[in-house]
Amino acid sequence: MDLELQGKRALVTGGSRGIGKAVARGLAREGAAVAILARDAAMLATTAGELANETGATVVAVVADTTDDAAVERAVAEAAAALGGGIDILVNAAAEPGGYAPPPKLAEIDAAQLQREIDVKVMGYLRCARAVAPFMQAQRWGRIVNVSGLAARQTGSTLGSIRNVAVSALTKNLADELGPQGINVTVVHPGATVTERTPPAHFAESVSIGRLVTAAEVADVIAFLASPRSVAINGDAIAVGGGVRGAIHY
Repeated sequence: MDLELQGKRALVTGGSRGIGKAVARGLAREGAAVAILARDAAMLATTAGELANETGATVVAVVADTTDDAAVERAVAEAAAALGGGIDILVNAAAEPGGYAPPPKLAEIDAAQLQREIDVKVMGYLRCARAVAPFMQAQRWGRIVNVSGLAARQTGSTLGSIRNVAVSALTKNLADELGPQGINVTVVHPGATVTERTPPAHFAESVSIGRLVTAAEVADVIAFLASPRSVAINGDAIAVGGGVRGAIHY
């Protein structure tokens, strides 16, 4: 299937490593020009050069902290200019990693922890969507894909569940608002995923395919959602964790 991404212009936040990097690679392989955004300028430059050499596509680096309104506005403007004057696709993947340490219990959670989680993942995604929306509205076409996580559907991490459910709520609200203008907004929920920080193998026991999915496999789904072919999906959540044993979602 031709995903019709040739010539599209994409901004991928958190694009220097992990799922974000895999998404940038996947979109570039499909013919999109890609801007990757993250905080670490050196890592960004290395990743951009690696992906450009590997795919032959235009891959540019823009540095920003997504907790900073002004920095996001500047970075999106820089990305749009570098990609030829616009942005067709936004993939929000810039977030603090969940990690594999036990999550804090009720007595251990303080306001600063929750505020940080919300500011980085929820408000960060909102800031980026707000900055790119005018480009998409002007052309009456766009795709926004938010990377959330299966903690939105599971207990065990209070902070993780709160931030991921909030991303889902943000997604649906943006989908209803922007959908009539040709802009589809979706959310994907990865589980434990093989990235540069490969998690312990025992996590695979809870996955119905019998192994952990890779960042590249998550990126395959996101590439489809970022494409014109995905027009029938808007405001919905797609689980990309290989299947959670025992759970039924409908």
